[in-house]
Amino acid sequence: MSAFNAIGEEREIDREEFTPGIEPQPTWCPGCGDFGVLKSLKQALPEVGRTPEETLLVTGIGCSGKLNSYLDSYGFHTIHGRSLPVARAAKLANPGLEVIAAGGDGDGYGIGGNHFMHTARENHDMTYIVFNNEIFGLTKGQTSPTSPKGHKSKTQPSGSAKDPIRPLSLSLTSGASYIARTAAVNPNQAKEILKEAMEHDGFAHVDFLTQCPTWNKDAKQYVPYIDVQESDDYDFDVHDRQEAQEMMYETENVLKEGTVLTGRFYVDEDRPSYQEEKQAIGEMPEEPLAERYFDDDYEWERSYDLLDRHR
Repeated sequence: MSAFNAIGEEREIDREEFTPGIEPQPTWCPGCGDFGVLKSLKQALPEVGRTPEETLLVTGIGCSGKLNSYLDSYGFHTIHGRSLPVARAAKLANPGLEVIAAGGDGDGYGIGGNHFMHTARENHDMTYIVFNNEIFGLTKGQTSPTSPKGHKSKTQPSGSAKDPIRPLSLSLTSGASYIARTAAVNPNQAKEILKEAMEHDGFAHVDFLTQCPTWNKDAKQYVPYIDVQESDDYDFDVHDRQEAQEMMYETENVLKEGTVLTGRFYVDEDRPSYQEEKQAIGEMPEEPLAERYFDDDYEWERSYDLLDRHR
C-alpha cells in the first residue's frame, strides 16, 4: 500500500478539520492581522479540496512562524529566512502535497530574500505567503525591509534613511508566475486569492498586509483598501508583464501615501514549473521520490553510479 494514500482522497472537507486539538486558540496580540491570514487559509484549503493530510505548512521565525501551530496539518518550523528551501525540497520529493511556505516581511524579504528571489526564478510549484506588517514584531518593533522611509523605531530612532523594498516588483523581476497582494481586513478577497495561489501551477507569491497594532501603529489597519480588479480607476491585463509591472510600481508608490491597492497583479499560466522542467530533461522521475523510502524492492541510485569520473 502506498504511504501517501491520503493524497487525492475524495471526500467532503470541513474547515474545522484544520483547527488543532492542542492550542487551538492563537496567542497573537488582539487586533493582529495574523488572525486574518489563518482564517483565510482555513477557508481556502477545503475549497481547493485539500485535507490536513495533504497539506504541508512551512514557516520561518517571527509572529508569522506560529501559523503552523494553529493549523492542523503537516508542519515544519524552520530557522529565520529558511522556509522556502525546506518547502522546495518537500514539494520536489512529494509533489502530491499542497506545500505552503509562510514568513514575515523581515523573514521573507530580508534574511530570506535570496531564497525568495531564486525560488521565484526557478518557479517552484508552491504558495508563499508573506505577512507584511512593515516591522519586526516578535523582536519588539525594529525597522524591517518594508518599513517606510522616515519610520522611527528602536533601531532607527531618528527615522529610517532607506527606501522600503518593493516586494511586488521584486517578485515579478525574479520570475514568480502568480503575484497578488491582499490584506487581513479583506478576508473574502484574501480567501479567494489564497485559493487561486494554491491552484496555480508554479510559484505563487501573496504579499499579505497584516497590521501590527502593538509595534507599528503607523500602519493603521490598511483601510480603506481598493480592489484593483473591481475598481474602474485601474485597467490592466494581469497576463501582460509590462502592464503588470507598471501597475505594481504605482501600487508600491501610493502605499506610502495611504492608498492601499490589493488584488491580482500578474498571472502566467503557461510557464512550466521547476519540477516539470526537470522531468522534461530527464533529471526527475515521474513517481514521487518520497515513495522510494517505503519501497523495500527499490535499488538506490548513487551519484557515483550516475556521473562519469572526472578525468
